[in-house]
This record gives sequence, C-alpha cells and structure tokens, in this order.
Amino acid sequence: MSSARQWFKSSYSDGEGGNCLEAALDWRTSTYSNSEGGACVQVAPCPTAIHIRDSKLSTDSPQLTVPAAPWAAFVAFAVAQG
Repeated sequence: MSSARQWFKSSYSDGEGGNCLEAALDWRTSTYSNSEGGACVQVAPCPTAIHIRDSKLSTDSPQLTVPAAPWAAFVAFAVAQG
C-alpha cells in the first residue's frame, strides 16, 4: 500500500499565518487497485471517520467521509458476502 499525507490547516487557525494547527490525512491505496496508477481507491482512516477518494484525480478528488461505525458495518457486510 502506498501512502501520501495531505496536510491542511485546522478550522481554528487564523487567516494571518499565525497560531496555525495543521492536521494530516494519511491516504492509503486499496490493495485492489492496480500497480499502473489506474482504478485506485484511497482511504484515510481517522478515529471517528473514514475518508475515501479516487486517486486518479489526486488531491483535487472529491472526498466521501463516512462515520466509523457505519463504515465498520459496511466492511463486515462486504466480508460476509465475499
């Protein structure tokens, strides 16, 4: 799995460059994605949510954020089906 961190300023930081708190999403590429850079789904797990994006669009990709509990239920269901 490859990973790339995406840093962003906290919404509590001011716009003048001072008192900034930065956080990072640690994006991980799905093991089901191919090695040629296509058909990639990336996830960034956090304690309370899972962030999902299409890596083909890089950092410009729209992101889907799912709360941790529904994501766990989805994964459990997908594993049971597989």
